Amino acid sequence: MMIEDHKRGWIVMLLSELAQKELIQVEEGMRYGFLADTDLLFNHKTGEIIGFEIRKKLGKNLFRQKDHDIVEYIPWHEIVLVGEDRILFGKTHELDRKDVSEDD
Repeated sequence: MMIEDHKRGWIVMLLSELAQKELIQVEEGMRYGFLADTDLLFNHKTGEIIGFEIRKKLGKNLFRQKDHDIVEYIPWHEIVLVGEDRILFGKTHELDRKDVSEDD
């Protein structure tokens, strides 16, 4: 259920609809799964949305005996377009936990 508000230039969408959108990195066309598979990151002091945490699975190889996850995030400001089926974004960043930690 998308509702367009032409006066304000907004589109209102249910979070459940947003969660079903596929994440695509624009420059390389790489697929990162769906928004529903991410965790929302926000600053606990200000409430500001920082972005979406994503985990990329790396399998075993010659140097690693166990599967390994790389934790990155898509910063809010890197989102280029929210389309009908996909969310396009610029690039991922390494997560700096001090932005979202509870310590002062």
